[in-house]
Amino acid sequence: MKRCVEPELLDELLPDDRRAIRSRDDLARVNAAMGNGGIMVRALRAACNGRPVQRILDMGAGDGRFLLGVARQLHPAWQGTRAVLLDRRNAVRPETHQAFESLGWRAETYEADVRDWLARPASPAYDVLSANLFLHHFQDAQLAEVLRAAARSARVFIAVEPRRSLRSLFVSRLLWFIGCGQVTRHDAVASVRAGFTGRELSRLWPADGNWMLQERPAGWFSHLFVAQRRK
Repeated sequence: MKRCVEPELLDELLPDDRRAIRSRDDLARVNAAMGNGGIMVRALRAACNGRPVQRILDMGAGDGRFLLGVARQLHPAWQGTRAVLLDRRNAVRPETHQAFESLGWRAETYEADVRDWLARPASPAYDVLSANLFLHHFQDAQLAEVLRAAARSARVFIAVEPRRSLRSLFVSRLLWFIGCGQVTRHDAVASVRAGFTGRELSRLWPADGNWMLQERPAGWFSHLFVAQRRK
């Protein structure tokens, strides 16, 4: 199946639009069904040798609930972590910030395009850059730009994305079964078509010899990419 990036409805909705609110609730169920939180937690622990980090930037963080769920699974070992929640539109609620604080994390929310944000640092500014169901929104040329900027900005990069496969496509058409609304049902199909397989992300990552890369299927429907700086 050839990769095809299509517009997704949620990206065009304002954060307080009732359809956007429902879709974000749907995404929490979709992430749970895909097991993406557990995939991210295991990848973080492995890439960071089980040790907590000081600064993590979540790209395309949405309403922040995905990283909050990850933080809960990492508790209490990762207390003191600073989380930067970055998205083009701020949908993070005050209670989400409070939940991070209750875990000993400090969460900060910023509204910006990830390419503009990552263009600023001149040296690695974050221990970890994370992305969940985010990279598939970009065409290959834009994605290569994002990954180059990520390589300049972090020591570890972890992305959990949709796996592009016929099985994933089939299941994406059945999300009505878990109560997902029209926006999510549309976007799920588009996400799978724009997802990844093989070593497509590795081929777009800067080939400068400074990184250890792993890319593989994860869970039933997800695709995992991890880049670790050698030095």
